Amino acid sequence: MFCRDRANLFLDLKDWNKLIKSLFLPVPYSLFSMPDIVDIAVGAGSFTTLVAAVQAAGLVETLKSPGPFTVFAPNDDAFAKLPPGTIQTLVQNIPQLARILTFHVVSGKLTKADLAQLGTVTSVEGSVIPIDCSDAFEVKNATVLAADIEADNGIIHVIDTVILMG
Repeated sequence: MFCRDRANLFLDLKDWNKLIKSLFLPVPYSLFSMPDIVDIAVGAGSFTTLVAAVQAAGLVETLKSPGPFTVFAPNDDAFAKLPPGTIQTLVQNIPQLARILTFHVVSGKLTKADLAQLGTVTSVEGSVIPIDCSDAFEVKNATVLAADIEADNGIIHVIDTVILMG
């Protein structure tokens, strides 16, 4: 980068200009943004039933909105525990499907530590969900398999059972 005459100085400044531009070129937004709840569920590959149910119930845009939300997300194994035909029946009854899915969602971004202090939370559906962190991390009758998965618009706790109201 040292130069001895004006011609080389010009070339060196031109090279510096290229270097500066390459360092400060706009980087795609996706490199800096965290995925939202839906993007994480789709990308994980272990929530195909949940994603299909959210799509069928018309809740994708809601769960992509700023929120924030806490989602107790049953994985595919959790849905497999349901009696045969349950999912097909729910897909044919969209209001009931939406009600069950919104029972898995709480307003706010609540970590395991937050939930442990609260003991209960009220779902978006309106029912109370008991939380027990005394031994394992349990949400109603489900065990949390993975806690505190951060998303741009909230937090996900993966559960091993589909939780139901009542």
